[in-house]
Amino acid sequence: MFEINIDLQGTMAIICVLCIITVCVFEFVNGFHDTANAVATVIYTKSLKPIPAVIWSGIWNFLGVICSSYIFGMAVAGKIAALIPLESVLTRDFSEAIAMIVAALIGAIIWNVGTWYFGIPCSSSHTMIGSLLGVGIVFSLLPGSGDKVGVNWGEAYKIMNSLLISPLFGFSMAIVLMFMLKSLVKDKTIFKEPENDQAPPFWLRAILIGTCTLVSFFHGSNDGQKGVGLMLIVLMAFMPVQYALAPDFNKDEFAHTLKLMKESLNRESTLNYEMERTLCASADKLEHFEKYIESLNVKQGRQLMIARKQMSVLSKELKVIVSEPNLITEKSNQRILKDGIHKLNKYTTYVPAWTILLISISLGIGTMIGWKRIVVTIGEKIGKRHMTFAEGASAELVASSTIGLASGLGLPVSTTHVLSSGVAGAMVASKGIKNLQKGTVKNIVLAWILTLPATILLSGGLYLLIRHFI
Repeated sequence: MFEINIDLQGTMAIICVLCIITVCVFEFVNGFHDTANAVATVIYTKSLKPIPAVIWSGIWNFLGVICSSYIFGMAVAGKIAALIPLESVLTRDFSEAIAMIVAALIGAIIWNVGTWYFGIPCSSSHTMIGSLLGVGIVFSLLPGSGDKVGVNWGEAYKIMNSLLISPLFGFSMAIVLMFMLKSLVKDKTIFKEPENDQAPPFWLRAILIGTCTLVSFFHGSNDGQKGVGLMLIVLMAFMPVQYALAPDFNKDEFAHTLKLMKESLNRESTLNYEMERTLCASADKLEHFEKYIESLNVKQGRQLMIARKQMSVLSKELKVIVSEPNLITEKSNQRILKDGIHKLNKYTTYVPAWTILLISISLGIGTMIGWKRIVVTIGEKIGKRHMTFAEGASAELVASSTIGLASGLGLPVSTTHVLSSGVAGAMVASKGIKNLQKGTVKNIVLAWILTLPATILLSGGLYLLIRHFI
């Protein structure tokens, strides 16, 4: 289960190990940068003391990464890995892929550490995606680009939309929740600032600790998967033979599966005259791919990456066909197609267990270190006064539910954006927009706006520099 399959020598082995370490460093930084999102509310509402809160959060971040593969699948990791079409890069030059990965990782770490140093809550997800876009864009613009594609814009737009919508959702839902609490809860002490070491009522403290736990867990499951996606990019770039497809891939067996799927579509085309052309076109694609698989050299990395790309394309197309009502009428054909889609996904979404463990440890340890700067910003500098029990509970409830839902749907979202916007929304619901510290809010919004262009430029520049030395 935890077997590490590395088949490299000399300089390439050293560079590969350094890239793996750099991914772990990114997740470590992600941990202490984003820890505040889970623990700030429980600390400032006196629900938990700082050290126990941070340790508790670290444990649940660790468990979130581990459990995500079994609860939510690796959808988020797959979306991150698909952001850069590695198969296009690797068919040209392996050194280009390596330079892209190194530049993206270093750029993301620099921006994350910089925003952490100044105590600005900034999304690690936002940072990483901007860095990947930067190297991809520069790659596509280099001389002789021709048909080069450096960014999977379809996936990029989906990810950016989720990152854009999530903070707006967090802000508005926190306001709604605060008004609900005001109308339903008779104990008005929860709307007042804690005095001295006054702890919240037991029921509210349980909610705050519970939501802190959920935010930590879901942060691990969502952001941890992004780290796993980065690790997968590294492994495919250096060792496509070992990691482009799942280790149980058998080309003869898979070719037979493609043949059965093709025959099923051809049978259905005779039963559905209106959709005959569409079904036959899909059957032809399967036939061509079947022939490619039969001639596939499983020791040739570029061929495996092409196969991986085609599997992803076919899976999406066939899902649409199977999900269309009354298109596939025979149950036996439905079963064959669904089994085939399952195999297509299984071969392209494989993630080695040791990478999940490594990312879990990096994120968990990082969570327990360097958390104070961002905690102070969220707890003291977003609002003009101390956070109340109700404000902390509202922000955490919104954050935990939003991030949990996003993880379940396989959508990469920013824990930082959701929680900090939730805190701001709760503050506004209490005493209006005047309750916000304009300077802090301005810095957070600027970081939100500037992260993408800044990381695109930073990682793109680093890529131009690094590619001359690899």
